[in-house]
Amino acid sequence: MLFEVWAPDADSVGLRLSGELRAMGRDPGRDGWWTAEAEASDGDRYGFVLGGDGSGSGGDGSGGDGADPRVLPDPRSRRQPDGPDGESAVVDHSLFEWRSDWAGRGLPGAVLYELHIGTYTAEGTFDAAAARLEHLAELGVTHVSLMPVCPFPGTHGWGYEGVSLWAVHEPYGGPEGLKRFVDTAHGLGLAVLLDVVHNHLGPSGNHLPAFGPYLTATHHTPWGAAVNLDAPGSDEVRAFLLGSALAWLRDYRLDGLRLDAVHALADGRALTFLEELSTAADALAAELGRPLPLIAESDLCDPRTTAPRESGGLGLHAQWNDDFHHALHTALTGESQGYYADFAAAPLAAVAKTVTSAFFHNGTYSSFRGRTHGRPVDIARTPAHRFVGYAQTHDQIGNRALGDRLSATLSPGLLACAAALVLTGPFTPMLFMGEEWGARTPWQFFTDHTDPALAEAVRNGRRREFAAHGWAADDIPDPQAPATRNRSCLDWSEPSQEPHARLHAWYRELIALRHALPDLRDPDLASVRTAHDEQARWLAYRRGDLRIAVNLGEKPATIPLGGGRRRGDGNRVVAAWERVEAPGGDGLLHLPPESCVVLADG
Repeated sequence: MLFEVWAPDADSVGLRLSGELRAMGRDPGRDGWWTAEAEASDGDRYGFVLGGDGSGSGGDGSGGDGADPRVLPDPRSRRQPDGPDGESAVVDHSLFEWRSDWAGRGLPGAVLYELHIGTYTAEGTFDAAAARLEHLAELGVTHVSLMPVCPFPGTHGWGYEGVSLWAVHEPYGGPEGLKRFVDTAHGLGLAVLLDVVHNHLGPSGNHLPAFGPYLTATHHTPWGAAVNLDAPGSDEVRAFLLGSALAWLRDYRLDGLRLDAVHALADGRALTFLEELSTAADALAAELGRPLPLIAESDLCDPRTTAPRESGGLGLHAQWNDDFHHALHTALTGESQGYYADFAAAPLAAVAKTVTSAFFHNGTYSSFRGRTHGRPVDIARTPAHRFVGYAQTHDQIGNRALGDRLSATLSPGLLACAAALVLTGPFTPMLFMGEEWGARTPWQFFTDHTDPALAEAVRNGRRREFAAHGWAADDIPDPQAPATRNRSCLDWSEPSQEPHARLHAWYRELIALRHALPDLRDPDLASVRTAHDEQARWLAYRRGDLRIAVNLGEKPATIPLGGGRRRGDGNRVVAAWERVEAPGGDGLLHLPPESCVVLADG
C-alpha cells in the first residue's frame, strides 16, 4: 500500500505504522510530497512524524532527544478511531458490500430535508437515524441533507468545527456507519446530500498547519486565518479540498454536497476554487452516470453563484435563499431585529418579491449592512429549482438565543401557512428535521470541547453575544452542558399526538400535491403572479392553473381572485387547512383566520 503526505517544509518524514517507525522518501515527481510503500490492512493504525517542523522531532523522526516521536494524523485520513488527535486508520472501501442499485436523483422536483445525525435520534448514530428513514420516504422527501459528519473533538456538536475533512465522526458510526446510512436511504428511494465546510477549520484538533500552508494570514475570516486558496502553496490546498469533496461522492455514494458559507471563501485567483469544484463534480457525475448537485450557502444574493460556467458563473447547481426565509419569518412572527429589519416594513410584499424575483436584495439598500446589496436574477433564464426555499434551518433556529423553533410561538394554523408557502412555492423546498410535525423540542447551540479553556471561551462568548441583545447570561443555555444537546433531540412520540399529527398529515398532503401536480414544479419564475394585502395580512399567488392563498391574520380575509364566472366554472379546492368554499361567481375567496388553501381552475 502506498502512503503519501504533502509536507513541503519538513526535512524528513517518518511513517509510524502499527507501532513501527519507518522512513519516507521524497517523491521526485511532486514537490513537497513524501511516500512509502508498506503492507497494511483495513483498520491498521498509522500516522506521520515530521522532522524539522519545530516540534522537537529529530531529522530521523526519532524525537531527537530520545523521546517518543510526535505522531500526527494523516491530513487525508479516512478514519480517526480515537478522534482528531489520535492516529489514523486504514480504510479499505472495497470491503463494504452495497445492497442498493442506485441511479441517483437530481434537484428538479426535489424536496430536501436537513438532518443532524447527533440529534435526529437520542442515540445520535447513523444506524439509529437510518432506522427512522422510512418516516421520510412516507412523507415524500426525496433528498436527505446531512449536516457535517467530519470528526471533531468530543462526542456532540453541530459539526461545523470539523478538522479531518476526509474522515467520518467516529461516535456517529465512522465510515461503515455512513455507508450503511446511505445504502439504507437509497433502498428507500432517498438521495443523500452532505454539508461540507471549506471556509474554516475547527479551533481544536487541527494539525494541518504542521504539514504545510493550509491556512494563510493573507486573509482573515470570522474564524481566524483563512483557508489558503490563493497564497503560495494554495495549489496543493485546493487539491486537498477537491479530493475530499470527490471522495465523499465516490467512496460513500453520496448524491451531492451542500457547501457551507461560500461567501467566506477568501479566493482572489482568476479561476476560483468553486469553479474548479463544480467542474470536477460535473466530470465525476458524467463518469458515474448520476447527478451530483452542489448547493451553496451564500450571503451574496448573487445569481452568478449558480449561473453556468460558460456564462461567467461559478457553475454550482443551487443556492440557499435566505431572503425568502427572512421575508417569510417576518411575515409570520413580526420580528424586526437584526437582518429582519430589511424585510419587516412590508413583509408580505417582501415574500411576494422573493417568489417572483428570487432575491429581495437584488441591488437594493440593506439597512442591516448599511449599503446596497445583491444583484438581479434573470428570471427568464434561471430555473427556480436553483434556489432552495425554507421556513426553518439549523442556522435560523440554532443561532437564536434559546434555539426556539417557529412552533414555540406560532399557532398550528400559521405553521400550516408556512408549510404551504414553502411546499407550493417555486423554489426547491427544504424542511428542517421535526418541522413536519411542529416539533416542540428546541434546537440549541451545543458543543463538547475537550479543551477546558476553549469550552469556557465558547460558553462566555455565547453569553456575551446575546447580552448585547438584552438577554440575561443565566437564560442562555450552556453549550457544554449535556442537557443542551439532549433537549435538542427530536421527540419521536410527538408525530402521533395532536396537534402534531394534523400538521404532519398536512405536510404529507402538500408534498404529495407537489409530486403530483406539474404546475407546482414549474421552474419558470417569470410565470408566477402574486397579490397581497399588507394590512389584512393575506397573500395569494398563481402557479399555472393553481392558486395558493394564505391568511396570516387573526380575522377572516376576503381575497379577490377574479369574478365573472359561474360557480363550477371557476376554482375548486384541492387542499385546505380549514374548511373553505371555492370562490363563487364574484371570484371572492373567504378564507378563515390563520389558514391556507390550494385551488385549481375548473
